[in-house]
Amino acid sequence: MEEFIVTEKLTKTYGDVTAIDALDLKVHAGEIYGFLGPNGAGKTTTIRVLTTLTKPTSGRALVNGFDVVKEPDEVKKMIGVVQQHVSLDRDLSVRENLEFRARLHHLGSAERKKRIDELLDYVGLTEEADRIVDDLSGGMKKRAMIIGSLLHRPKVLFLDEPTVGLDAQTRRRLWDSIRRLHLDGTTIFLTTHYIEEAEALCQRVGIIHRGRLIDLGKPLELRQRLGLVTVETLVDNKETRYQYFADREAATSYVQNLPSDAKTIIIRDSNLEDVFVELTGRKVGDD
Repeated sequence: MEEFIVTEKLTKTYGDVTAIDALDLKVHAGEIYGFLGPNGAGKTTTIRVLTTLTKPTSGRALVNGFDVVKEPDEVKKMIGVVQQHVSLDRDLSVRENLEFRARLHHLGSAERKKRIDELLDYVGLTEEADRIVDDLSGGMKKRAMIIGSLLHRPKVLFLDEPTVGLDAQTRRRLWDSIRRLHLDGTTIFLTTHYIEEAEALCQRVGIIHRGRLIDLGKPLELRQRLGLVTVETLVDNKETRYQYFADREAATSYVQNLPSDAKTIIIRDSNLEDVFVELTGRKVGDD
Protein backbone atom coordinates (compact mmCIF):
# COMPACT_ATOMS: atom_id res chain seq x y z
CA MET A 1 0.00 0.00 0.00
CA GLU A 2 1.33 3.42 -0.99
CA GLU A 3 2.63 5.56 1.88
CA PHE A 4 1.56 9.17 1.41
CA ILE A 5 2.99 10.66 4.62
CA VAL A 6 6.20 9.37 6.16
CA THR A 7 8.21 10.63 9.12
CA GLU A 8 11.56 9.24 10.24
CA LYS A 9 12.82 9.98 13.75
CA LEU A 10 10.99 13.31 13.56
CA THR A 11 11.85 15.49 16.55
CA LYS A 12 10.86 19.00 17.58
CA THR A 13 12.11 20.68 20.74
CA TYR A 14 11.40 24.07 22.27
CA GLY A 15 14.20 24.73 24.72
CA ASP A 16 14.02 21.93 27.27
CA VAL A 17 10.60 20.79 26.08
CA THR A 18 10.37 17.94 23.55
CA ALA A 19 7.10 18.30 21.66
CA ILE A 20 7.82 15.50 19.13
CA ASP A 21 10.16 12.70 20.15
CA ALA A 22 11.72 10.59 17.35
CA LEU A 23 8.33 10.06 15.72
CA ASP A 24 7.98 7.44 12.98
CA LEU A 25 4.73 7.62 11.02
CA LYS A 26 3.41 6.00 7.84
CA VAL A 27 0.06 7.19 6.55
CA HIS A 28 -1.46 5.29 3.63
CA ALA A 29 -2.76 7.11 0.58
CA GLY A 30 -6.55 7.42 0.67
CA GLU A 31 -7.07 6.54 4.33
CA ILE A 32 -8.42 8.49 7.29
CA TYR A 33 -5.59 8.32 9.79
CA GLY A 34 -6.49 9.30 13.34
CA PHE A 35 -3.88 10.85 15.61
CA LEU A 36 -5.25 10.32 19.09
CA GLY A 37 -3.84 11.80 22.29
CA PRO A 38 -4.40 14.22 25.15
CA ASN A 39 -3.88 17.96 24.96
CA GLY A 40 -0.15 18.66 24.86
CA ALA A 41 0.78 15.25 23.44
CA GLY A 42 2.32 16.71 20.27
CA LYS A 43 -0.55 16.37 17.81
CA THR A 44 -0.71 20.00 16.67
CA THR A 45 3.08 20.35 16.53
CA THR A 46 3.22 17.30 14.26
CA ILE A 47 0.67 18.86 11.91
CA ARG A 48 2.60 22.15 11.91
CA VAL A 49 5.75 20.31 10.82
CA LEU A 50 3.96 18.25 8.17
CA THR A 51 2.34 21.38 6.72
CA THR A 52 5.67 23.32 6.60
CA LEU A 53 4.61 25.84 9.28
CA THR A 54 7.30 24.67 11.73
CA LYS A 55 10.74 23.27 10.98
CA PRO A 56 11.73 20.10 12.82
CA THR A 57 14.76 20.03 15.08
CA SER A 58 15.91 16.74 13.56
CA GLY A 59 14.65 13.81 11.53
CA ARG A 60 12.64 14.27 8.39
CA ALA A 61 9.09 14.25 7.05
CA LEU A 62 7.86 13.49 3.54
CA VAL A 63 4.47 14.24 1.97
CA ASN A 64 3.93 12.33 -1.26
CA GLY A 65 7.70 11.96 -1.50
CA PHE A 66 8.50 15.66 -1.01
CA ASP A 67 10.61 16.77 1.96
CA VAL A 68 8.74 19.35 4.07
CA VAL A 69 11.96 21.26 4.78
CA LYS A 70 13.76 21.01 1.44
CA GLU A 71 10.70 21.18 -0.84
CA PRO A 72 8.04 23.17 1.05
CA ASP A 73 6.51 24.71 -2.09
CA GLU A 74 5.83 21.27 -3.57
CA VAL A 75 4.29 20.13 -0.28
CA LYS A 76 2.00 23.18 -0.11
CA LYS A 77 0.59 22.41 -3.54
CA MET A 78 -0.87 19.13 -2.38
CA ILE A 79 -2.07 19.87 1.17
CA GLY A 80 -5.12 21.47 2.70
CA VAL A 81 -5.17 22.49 6.36
CA VAL A 82 -8.05 23.12 8.77
CA GLN A 83 -6.74 24.49 12.05
CA GLN A 84 -8.38 24.48 15.47
CA HIS A 85 -9.10 28.20 15.49
CA VAL A 86 -11.31 29.97 12.95
CA SER A 87 -9.02 30.99 10.09
CA LEU A 88 -11.61 32.95 8.11
CA ASP A 89 -11.98 36.72 7.89
CA ARG A 90 -14.94 37.22 10.21
CA ASP A 91 -15.97 40.50 8.55
CA LEU A 92 -16.32 39.00 5.07
CA SER A 93 -18.99 36.68 3.71
CA VAL A 94 -18.33 33.01 3.12
CA ARG A 95 -18.15 33.58 -0.62
CA GLU A 96 -15.76 36.54 -0.23
CA ASN A 97 -13.47 34.41 1.93
CA LEU A 98 -13.49 31.68 -0.70
CA GLU A 99 -12.87 34.17 -3.50
CA PHE A 100 -9.83 35.52 -1.68
CA ARG A 101 -8.38 32.07 -1.09
CA ALA A 102 -9.05 30.98 -4.66
CA ARG A 103 -7.10 34.00 -5.92
CA LEU A 104 -4.18 33.03 -3.66
CA HIS A 105 -4.17 29.67 -5.42
CA HIS A 106 -4.19 31.46 -8.81
CA LEU A 107 -7.53 30.05 -9.95
CA GLY A 108 -8.92 31.87 -13.00
CA SER A 109 -12.21 33.75 -12.83
CA ALA A 110 -14.38 31.08 -14.45
CA GLU A 111 -12.71 28.25 -12.54
CA ARG A 112 -13.04 30.18 -9.27
CA LYS A 113 -16.78 30.59 -9.63
CA LYS A 114 -17.36 26.99 -10.66
CA ARG A 115 -15.18 25.57 -7.88
CA ILE A 116 -16.67 27.78 -5.17
CA ASP A 117 -20.23 26.97 -6.21
CA GLU A 118 -19.61 23.22 -6.27
CA LEU A 119 -17.89 23.27 -2.88
CA LEU A 120 -20.65 25.34 -1.28
CA ASP A 121 -23.13 22.77 -2.54
CA TYR A 122 -20.85 19.94 -1.42
CA VAL A 123 -21.19 20.91 2.27
CA GLY A 124 -24.66 22.43 2.13
CA LEU A 125 -23.66 26.08 2.46
CA THR A 126 -25.05 27.49 -0.79
CA GLU A 127 -27.83 29.38 1.01
CA GLU A 128 -25.33 30.78 3.53
CA ALA A 129 -22.75 31.88 0.96
CA ASP A 130 -23.45 35.60 1.30
CA ARG A 131 -23.71 35.67 5.08
CA ILE A 132 -20.95 37.32 7.12
CA VAL A 133 -18.76 34.67 8.75
CA ASP A 134 -19.20 36.17 12.21
CA ASP A 135 -22.95 35.50 11.94
CA LEU A 136 -22.54 31.78 11.26
CA SER A 137 -22.83 28.93 13.74
CA GLY A 138 -19.69 27.10 14.82
CA GLY A 139 -20.50 24.14 12.57
CA MET A 140 -21.03 26.33 9.53
CA LYS A 141 -17.71 28.07 10.14
CA LYS A 142 -15.93 24.71 10.27
CA ARG A 143 -17.58 23.59 7.03
CA ALA A 144 -16.58 26.87 5.39
CA MET A 145 -13.00 26.36 6.61
CA ILE A 146 -12.93 22.85 5.17
CA ILE A 147 -14.06 23.90 1.69
CA GLY A 148 -11.64 26.83 1.83
CA SER A 149 -8.87 24.27 2.19
CA LEU A 150 -10.18 22.25 -0.78
CA LEU A 151 -10.23 24.96 -3.44
CA HIS A 152 -6.98 23.81 -5.06
CA ARG A 153 -7.96 20.10 -4.91
CA PRO A 154 -5.36 18.95 -2.36
CA LYS A 155 -4.41 15.30 -2.18
CA VAL A 156 -4.26 15.30 1.61
CA LEU A 157 -6.32 17.23 4.16
CA PHE A 158 -5.00 17.91 7.66
CA LEU A 159 -7.78 18.37 10.22
CA ASP A 160 -6.58 19.55 13.64
CA GLU A 161 -9.28 18.91 16.25
CA PRO A 162 -11.98 19.84 13.71
CA THR A 163 -14.99 19.36 15.99
CA VAL A 164 -13.80 20.97 19.23
CA GLY A 165 -16.56 23.09 20.74
CA LEU A 166 -19.32 21.75 18.49
CA ASP A 167 -22.51 20.15 19.78
CA ALA A 168 -23.15 16.45 19.12
CA GLN A 169 -25.51 16.95 16.15
CA THR A 170 -23.19 19.43 14.42
CA ARG A 171 -20.22 17.16 15.05
CA ARG A 172 -21.94 14.27 13.32
CA ARG A 173 -22.86 16.42 10.31
CA LEU A 174 -19.20 17.36 10.02
CA TRP A 175 -18.28 13.68 10.23
CA ASP A 176 -20.49 13.09 7.18
CA SER A 177 -18.55 15.76 5.26
CA ILE A 178 -15.26 14.10 6.23
CA ARG A 179 -16.55 10.70 5.11
CA ARG A 180 -17.55 12.14 1.73
CA LEU A 181 -14.08 13.58 1.24
CA HIS A 182 -12.59 10.19 2.05
CA LEU A 183 -14.90 8.43 -0.43
CA ASP A 184 -13.79 10.94 -3.06
CA GLY A 185 -10.20 9.75 -2.57
CA THR A 186 -8.76 12.41 -0.25
CA THR A 187 -6.17 11.26 2.28
CA ILE A 188 -7.16 12.66 5.68
CA PHE A 189 -4.88 13.16 8.69
CA LEU A 190 -7.12 13.83 11.67
CA THR A 191 -6.03 14.82 15.16
CA THR A 192 -8.54 14.43 17.94
CA HIS A 193 -8.99 13.64 21.59
CA TYR A 194 -12.60 12.57 21.10
CA ILE A 195 -12.75 8.79 21.41
CA GLU A 196 -16.00 8.39 19.49
CA GLU A 197 -14.62 10.52 16.65
CA ALA A 198 -11.60 8.29 16.11
CA GLU A 199 -13.71 5.14 16.33
CA ALA A 200 -16.36 6.48 13.94
CA LEU A 201 -14.08 7.85 11.23
CA CYS A 202 -10.62 6.33 11.17
CA GLN A 203 -9.31 3.26 9.36
CA ARG A 204 -6.22 3.35 11.58
CA VAL A 205 -5.38 5.17 14.78
CA GLY A 206 -1.97 6.17 16.09
CA ILE A 207 -1.88 6.96 19.80
CA ILE A 208 0.62 9.66 20.74
CA HIS A 209 1.78 10.38 24.29
CA ARG A 210 4.45 12.92 25.23
CA GLY A 211 5.55 13.22 21.62
CA ARG A 212 5.93 9.48 21.03
CA LEU A 213 3.80 7.02 19.09
CA ILE A 214 2.93 4.38 21.67
CA ASP A 215 0.50 2.21 19.70
CA LEU A 216 -0.94 1.91 16.21
CA GLY A 217 -3.65 -0.11 14.53
CA LYS A 218 -7.24 -0.34 13.44
CA PRO A 219 -9.64 0.64 16.27
CA LEU A 220 -10.83 -2.95 16.58
CA GLU A 221 -7.26 -4.28 16.64
CA LEU A 222 -6.32 -1.93 19.46
CA ARG A 223 -9.34 -3.05 21.48
CA GLN A 224 -8.64 -6.72 20.80
CA ARG A 225 -5.13 -6.40 22.19
CA LEU A 226 -6.59 -5.08 25.43
CA GLY A 227 -9.82 -7.10 25.51
CA LEU A 228 -13.15 -6.44 23.80
CA VAL A 229 -15.15 -6.47 27.04
CA THR A 230 -14.62 -4.31 30.12
CA VAL A 231 -15.80 -5.01 33.68
CA GLU A 232 -16.03 -2.02 36.01
CA THR A 233 -16.17 -2.71 39.74
CA LEU A 234 -16.40 -0.11 42.51
CA VAL A 235 -13.80 -0.85 45.19
CA ASP A 236 -14.45 0.28 48.79
CA ASN A 237 -16.85 2.92 47.44
CA LYS A 238 -13.77 4.95 46.41
CA GLU A 239 -12.37 3.93 43.07
CA THR A 240 -13.37 1.93 40.04
CA ARG A 241 -11.32 -1.06 39.01
CA TYR A 242 -11.23 -2.05 35.33
CA GLN A 243 -10.64 -5.57 34.08
CA TYR A 244 -10.55 -6.59 30.40
CA PHE A 245 -11.63 -9.84 28.76
CA ALA A 246 -11.68 -11.34 25.29
CA ASP A 247 -15.44 -11.87 25.31
CA ARG A 248 -18.59 -11.55 27.43
CA GLU A 249 -18.47 -15.18 28.50
CA ALA A 250 -15.09 -14.64 30.17
CA ALA A 251 -16.28 -11.34 31.67
CA THR A 252 -19.45 -12.94 33.07
CA SER A 253 -17.48 -15.79 34.59
CA TYR A 254 -15.20 -13.25 36.31
CA VAL A 255 -18.19 -11.33 37.71
CA GLN A 256 -19.84 -14.49 39.02
CA ASN A 257 -16.72 -15.23 41.05
CA LEU A 258 -16.44 -11.78 42.63
CA PRO A 259 -17.03 -11.55 46.40
CA SER A 260 -20.62 -10.85 47.47
CA ASP A 261 -19.75 -7.34 48.69
CA ALA A 262 -18.56 -6.20 45.24
CA LYS A 263 -20.64 -3.20 44.16
CA THR A 264 -21.62 -1.27 41.05
CA ILE A 265 -20.62 -3.91 38.55
CA ILE A 266 -20.87 -2.89 34.88
CA ILE A 267 -20.11 -5.08 31.89
CA ARG A 268 -19.63 -3.13 28.65
CA ASP A 269 -17.71 -3.10 25.37
CA SER A 270 -14.20 -1.70 25.66
CA ASN A 271 -13.22 1.45 23.74
CA LEU A 272 -10.14 3.39 22.70
CA GLU A 273 -10.15 5.36 25.93
CA ASP A 274 -9.65 2.09 27.82
CA VAL A 275 -6.71 1.33 25.51
CA PHE A 276 -5.20 4.76 26.10
CA VAL A 277 -5.60 4.70 29.88
CA GLU A 278 -4.02 1.28 30.15
CA LEU A 279 -1.09 2.39 27.99
CA THR A 280 -0.44 5.72 29.65
CA GLY A 281 -2.37 6.00 32.89
CA ARG A 282 -4.06 9.16 31.57
CA LYS A 283 -7.49 9.78 30.11
CA VAL A 284 -7.68 11.16 26.61
CA GLY A 285 -8.30 14.89 26.88
CA ASP A 286 -6.44 15.36 30.18
CA ASP A 287 -4.02 18.29 30.32
